[in-house]
Amino acid sequence: MEKITQYQQYVQQVLSEYAQLSQSDDSIEVELSFDSVRNHYHIFNVGWEKKRRIYGCVIHVDIKDGKIWIQHDGTEAVIADEFLKLGVPKEDIVLAFHSPFRRQFTGFAVN
Repeated sequence: MEKITQYQQYVQQVLSEYAQLSQSDDSIEVELSFDSVRNHYHIFNVGWEKKRRIYGCVIHVDIKDGKIWIQHDGTEAVIADEFLKLGVPKEDIVLAFHSPFRRQFTGFAVN
């Protein structure tokens, strides 16, 4: 359970830092969504750019089976690298946006 608590803190820290760096335009809000009970974590862009509606998930991370599952990484930075810098081993990070077959070639966890 201690590992899960640590991973929850890491995910919240990384996403919060990214959200602060991304907050540049007053018309587009960067929203954080943390569900620590079910271990779902998201960053959304919400707002308007001129007459165009902006809404979308930028990052989606889950914690399941004792691992950090990166479901979606819509950033230019590689969010997995931030978890590695915090000491999360590669075998505890799943790049879930890759197919299960392709994950074996990433150097990260397969599942």
